[in-house]
Amino acid sequence: MIASVIIRTFNEQKYLDQLLGLVFSQKCETVELEVVIVDSGSTDSTLDIAAKYPCKITHIDKADFTFGRSLNVGCEFSKGDFLIFVSGHCLPVDQNWIDELVKPLIEGVADYSYGRQEGRDTTKFSEYQHFEKCFPAYDKVPQEGFFCNNANAAVTRKSWQKYKFNEELTGLEDMYLAKQLVSTGGKVAYASKASVHHIHDESWLQVRTRYEREAYALQRIMPEVHFTARDFCRFFVSSLFSDSAAAIRQKVFVKKFPQIFMFRLMHYWGTYIGNHEVRKLSSKMKYHYFYPKDVEKKLYEQENSRIASNESK
Repeated sequence: MIASVIIRTFNEQKYLDQLLGLVFSQKCETVELEVVIVDSGSTDSTLDIAAKYPCKITHIDKADFTFGRSLNVGCEFSKGDFLIFVSGHCLPVDQNWIDELVKPLIEGVADYSYGRQEGRDTTKFSEYQHFEKCFPAYDKVPQEGFFCNNANAAVTRKSWQKYKFNEELTGLEDMYLAKQLVSTGGKVAYASKASVHHIHDESWLQVRTRYEREAYALQRIMPEVHFTARDFCRFFVSSLFSDSAAAIRQKVFVKKFPQIFMFRLMHYWGTYIGNHEVRKLSSKMKYHYFYPKDVEKKLYEQENSRIASNESK
C-alpha cells in the first residue's frame, strides 16, 4: 500500500527543507512513501528546496487557488491508497508519524484520520491553549462528530473520491468532506501519537484573517451556527480569564498577557466578521483570505509611499 504525502506550498522556504527531511526519514513500516508538492506560484526558494528531494511536483495558478482545489489537484496527481495532508509549516514530532496517522485507515476503523498538533518556542501562548483543547494527548478512534484538520490528516483514496474536497470554500474543506462522510456512515479518528509541531508565524492581522476565513467557510458547512456580538464579548472575556489563569499557573502572566489579549481579540473579532460576511466571495476577498502576507506587504508599501509623499511636500 502507498501513502501519498501531499504538501501545499506558497513561499514555504522557511520550514520546507526541515519538513521534507523529516518526511523522508519516516520509518513507514506499514506503507510505501510518495511525496507530492502542489505549488501555487512560489517566488522564493520553495521549488529549489523541493527539487533536492524525490518529490513529485505539480502546479496550480495562484488565481485559481483554494485549499480544496489545490488538494484535489494533489490527490489526482498522486497514486496513494492513503492521502496524507500536512501543512508546509508543520514538522512531524517523530519517525512514526505516518504509520500512526494511517493506522486507523489500515485497520478499517476510520475513513479519515487527523493527528495531534503541538506548539513550539515561537507559538503564541493562547494558541498553545487552543492546541491542548482541540488536540489532546489521548486517542479517539473513532471519534464522535466530524471535526478534523488537514494541517495533519489522512483519508483513504476511496473516501476522497466519493466526494472530493469542496473547491469553493475559504477554509475548513476538511470538515466539509468529513461531514459528508459521517452523514453516510463514515468514521473519523483522532490519532494522538501522529503528532506535528504546527508553527504559525503570523502577525495579528493574519491571525484575524485566518479566523475570519474559517468562520466564513463554517457558514457554508453549518449555516445554523450564528456568532453574535454578545457571543464575541462572552467568548473573548471567558478566554481572557482562562488563558490568564493558565499563564498565572505557569508564572508568565505579566509577560504573556498583552499577547493573550491580542490573540483572543483577533480570534473572536475575525470569527464575528467572518460569520456575518454574506457577500459572494470576490477576487479581492479571495486574495486577502489566501495570501494575507501579500496583502500586508501591499499595505506596508502603500503606507510608506504615503509617508514619503507627505514628507516631500
